[in-house]
Amino acid sequence: MLLAGFTLGQWFLLVHHELLLFCAAFFAVGVIDEFAVDISYFWMRALGRIATLRVNEQALLARPLRGRAAVFVPAWLEAAVIGPTIHHMLEVWRFKDLRIYVGCYLNDPATLASAMAAARGDPRVRIVVHGLEGPTSKADCLNRLYEALCEDEARGDPQTRMVVLHDAEDMVDPAALSLLDDALEDADFVQLPVVALPQSGSAMVAGHYSDEFAESHAKGLVVRDAIGAAIPGAGVGLAISRAMLTRFGAEPFAHQSLTEDYELGLRVAEAGGKGRFLRCRTDDGRLVATRAFFPARIDQAVRQKTRWMHGIALQGWDRLGWQGKAADIWMQLRDRRGPLAAILLSIAYLLIGLGIALFFMVQSGLVAPPAYSNTLQVILWLNFAGLLWRFAMRAAFTFREFGWREGLRSVPRLLVSNIIAIMAARRALAAYLGTLRGAPVIWDKTEHRDHPVLAQPREIAA
Repeated sequence: MLLAGFTLGQWFLLVHHELLLFCAAFFAVGVIDEFAVDISYFWMRALGRIATLRVNEQALLARPLRGRAAVFVPAWLEAAVIGPTIHHMLEVWRFKDLRIYVGCYLNDPATLASAMAAARGDPRVRIVVHGLEGPTSKADCLNRLYEALCEDEARGDPQTRMVVLHDAEDMVDPAALSLLDDALEDADFVQLPVVALPQSGSAMVAGHYSDEFAESHAKGLVVRDAIGAAIPGAGVGLAISRAMLTRFGAEPFAHQSLTEDYELGLRVAEAGGKGRFLRCRTDDGRLVATRAFFPARIDQAVRQKTRWMHGIALQGWDRLGWQGKAADIWMQLRDRRGPLAAILLSIAYLLIGLGIALFFMVQSGLVAPPAYSNTLQVILWLNFAGLLWRFAMRAAFTFREFGWREGLRSVPRLLVSNIIAIMAARRALAAYLGTLRGAPVIWDKTEHRDHPVLAQPREIAA
């Protein structure tokens, strides 16, 4: 039938064409953006401005720390993993100037008992019980740990030189604390890489984290550091000087933020401090990084990505605005593109279905074959080339860290990553609208059951 002079088939062609043009144009912008990062990486690597440093682990561990290091570990419903984390920290970081502050809650007795058992009376561990019932927010727990640190210093403890953040499920690297201690000689904030370990029982869901961190923490953050942009915190394996943390007041961690760690690095830059992303390998080739198991089920992954997207892309725009030099604005745009990317991906998958329907409509003679302009064809070919390039880059960085099998798996895992991003974007938008209506910010944490210390070979874990 006719509608404003158009048949239903013609309306179908029009909608398909406009959606295709919309998606293709924005995807082309993304292709150019990613290619700019890739070219920057290869160019600065060729010039020697980007390099993975080599460190002598034995020499690092033989030297005492320059001052007290306080490690903050907030823990809510972490009974299964907090024990191995504390035990491993005490085993590989044998410095007398180490103090581990573990934040627990009265209404989480299992985590509290597990933490106390792992500490085994070691004076370097301080169990801090929050006065409020959990969960509050992660930042609120961190602020309680900072309060405990200040209380200890007021009672005569040595002044802390640096504060290091870790999660309850982390496997720390033996060389990490010494490396952070050295790096803070000429910086105020230092972030080490994070390695999301592959899991045999979740090759696709957990594996897509392996791919994302392998690329972003070997290329994205490396470029960010090289061009002088602010370095965001990843929540684990980061250190901030006590002098800088003191400048943020009695509650230095943004308790109204879902991604207080990300904000911390940007606030350091805003305050005039220097941030660094430090990528080093030991003499035997091990990357000095925090290793952890990430969510292995799709519902858990969606919850975690929801928090990241809500905190970085939506809250970040509200709370931090747009600030800094051109390099900072560029990186903030990249950080906050998640919701738009999810919308574009949703339309792209819709277009696949529409394209299949269009094929059969053309074969049945219901509509004429669509005619695309030269401009649209060029954009589509650009997007196709960009997609192949993205596959290659993702596979290359995954291969370098985990071997050829994981490198090959990274290609189909891009689809998994996209689906999780789409699902998380919907939940993030709903949660963000809820906070605008006054809903509290709570600790929507990920459940952890396994710990890499218990699963990794001894030469990696120790």
